[in-house]
Amino acid sequence: MSLSILLGGGSGFLGSHLRHALTERGHTVTVLTRRPAEASSEIAWDPYGDGVPQAAVDGADVVINLAGSPTLGNPHSKKWARELRESRITTTRVLAEAIAAAPRPPAYLAGNGISYYGDHGPAVLTEASDTRGHALLTDVTREWQAATSAAQDAGSRVCILRTSPVMDRRSAPLQQQRLQFLAGAGGRIGSGEQYMPMSSLRDWTGAVVHLAEHPAAVGPFNICLPEAPTNAEFTRALARAVRRPAFLHVPAAVIRVAAGEMAPELLGSLNVRPAALLESGYEFLDRDVTAMLGSALNG
Repeated sequence: MSLSILLGGGSGFLGSHLRHALTERGHTVTVLTRRPAEASSEIAWDPYGDGVPQAAVDGADVVINLAGSPTLGNPHSKKWARELRESRITTTRVLAEAIAAAPRPPAYLAGNGISYYGDHGPAVLTEASDTRGHALLTDVTREWQAATSAAQDAGSRVCILRTSPVMDRRSAPLQQQRLQFLAGAGGRIGSGEQYMPMSSLRDWTGAVVHLAEHPAAVGPFNICLPEAPTNAEFTRALARAVRRPAFLHVPAAVIRVAAGEMAPELLGSLNVRPAALLESGYEFLDRDVTAMLGSALNG
C-alpha cells in the first residue's frame, strides 16, 4: 500500500537517502523545508514561528522527523550545545502538536539518538533498559523523546528512532575516520574496551522504511548493529579494511580535554541490541562491524 509521508529533515544526508528509499517503495514523500518551497514535493514550514501547515499533517499517513542542527561542531561552544538541543526538541514538539490536532492522527517516526541510555559498561542494553547519567546527548535524547508526548497522548502510533552513528564513506564520521586511518593516524580511543553501537546506511534506511510500513510497530527502536563492536574491535576492522596499521592510542585524559561535552560519546560504553526491530521482523543486511564496513566503504 502506498503511503503519504511528510518528512522533516529531508535535505540532510540521512533524509535524502530515506526519501529515495521510500520513493522506490512507491510511497509519496513531501519534504518540509525552511526555505520557500520550490516544487510540489516540498512544503515550507517554520518550527520557530508559524509552525507547520496543519493541512500537510492532516493529509499524511506517516510523519517522519529527522530535523536538527549538526551533531558535529565545537564541543566547547555553548551556542552549539543550545542549538543542538533546541533544534531537535522544537521541531519534534511542533510536529507532535500538529499530529495531535489532526482529525486522524498520522503515525509519527521521531528521530532520536542511541545516547539515550548513557554509559552502561559491558551490560547488554535493549529498548527496555534504563537511561543513566547526564552527558549532553543523553540529556538531549530524553527531552527529545518527551517532546513527542502530544502525539502519543492523541493516540498516534509513535516510533522513537534511537539512531546510532550511521557509517558511510560519503559522510561523517566514517569519512573522516577513513582518511585518518589511510594516513596511518588510526588507533584506539581510551581503553578501547568501550562498546560503540553503529549502523550501516542501508540498514538505517531499511529499518526506518520498515517501521513506516508496519502499522503494529510502536515505541522505541534501537537502530544499530545486532552485535556492537568495542572500540578496539572497530579499530582493527577498519585498519584491515583500508589495509593500514593502527597502532596509535589516544589516552582518555586527552579525549576529555579535546572533546569537552562530547567526550562521553567517545569514552562511554553502550553495548546495545536492536531487540525491538528484530522482534518486529526486520532482517539486517549487516550484522557485525566487518559486514558493515564492507557495505559502507564499497557501496
